[in-house]
Amino acid sequence: MLRLRNSKASSASRLSRRELIVSAASAFCARSLIAQQPTFSTEVKVVNIFATVRDKSGQIIRNLTKDDFTVAEDGKVQTVRYLSQESDLPLTIGLLVDTSLSPTRVLENERGASYRFLDEVLREDKDKAVIVQFDQAVVIRQGLTGSHKDLQDTLTLLDSPNAQQAAEGSGTLLYDAVRTASIQIMRQQHGRKAFIVLTDGVDVGSQVTLADAIEAAQRADTLVYCILFSDATYYGGLGLGSRGKGVLQRLSKETGGGFSRFRSSRASNRSSTKSKTNYAANTASASYRIGR
Repeated sequence: MLRLRNSKASSASRLSRRELIVSAASAFCARSLIAQQPTFSTEVKVVNIFATVRDKSGQIIRNLTKDDFTVAEDGKVQTVRYLSQESDLPLTIGLLVDTSLSPTRVLENERGASYRFLDEVLREDKDKAVIVQFDQAVVIRQGLTGSHKDLQDTLTLLDSPNAQQAAEGSGTLLYDAVRTASIQIMRQQHGRKAFIVLTDGVDVGSQVTLADAIEAAQRADTLVYCILFSDATYYGGLGLGSRGKGVLQRLSKETGGGFSRFRSSRASNRSSTKSKTNYAANTASASYRIGR
């Protein structure tokens, strides 16, 4: 029990207790405010860049270090924190096969090239592939799978438009196919990603432009490898077939991929197709991962 000696002491004692109470209340409020203040956190993610490097003769260079690379953003050089070769990362492959009327005579060559590419590259326990057929429409014939059998069974079903469909109007929706596959499939995937496009490069009827297709592939971090399959007799003397080469060269260059051409000579069909698919296979499976 607390006893007070006089009124002044009592007054002083009461003042001290008020101060004590105010002080305690202030401390409690301060702690409460601190506890109620939101805590903000941020996660800094390393930006990964995939790159394939070739020498002047087109051979892949595999022994580079991070000091051999310079990365710039808006003109400002960035620090390269690490570099590794990523041949073991999962690979997502998009086979885009032109089944329009113009390459009908070389469709079997396209099919054979697709078989060989999958045999060379696809690891069933790690990688996946999707098959997209394009002519008057863009059709995903086989969704993502690592099964060689499912992919090969689907390839056997690829066909050109029949006579009735052709009579209703032809089309080669190359740009639409690249953009559709980029947005609907590749954007959701991680790791290494590549399109293998087998076509004569002549687009007829797409709703988007070549620039739109390139941008979609770039945003999906997907390299585009184009193999030109062309039947020179289809276009006669119109010269339309020749413009496809420039289209495919631009598509592959601006996405970081590569371009090659199938030679239609019967004597060289097998060796030509094999060399082109080997080129695409080696390039798609040999890339550097740059982190900054």
